[in-house]
Amino acid sequence: MSKLDRITVNPKVFQGQPCIRNMRIPVSLIVKLVSVNKTTDEIISDYPELEKEDIKQALEFAAWVTSEKTYPLMEQK
Repeated sequence: MSKLDRITVNPKVFQGQPCIRNMRIPVSLIVKLVSVNKTTDEIISDYPELEKEDIKQALEFAAWVTSEKTYPLMEQK
């Protein structure tokens, strides 16, 4: 995995959701926009403060998070 230096998590920004460069643009928004076939250029047109690398890292972060394995806790009796 490459360095994800543009993805920030700050409890004071967007309720601690992973965002792009401490802006109020969450990674989840980028994923949603890509899922409805928005291109990188269209996203940047709608959000001019973003750069292509922001979108790339947002998608890399989302892929990394969703590929993590989770294990259920065993119930104690």
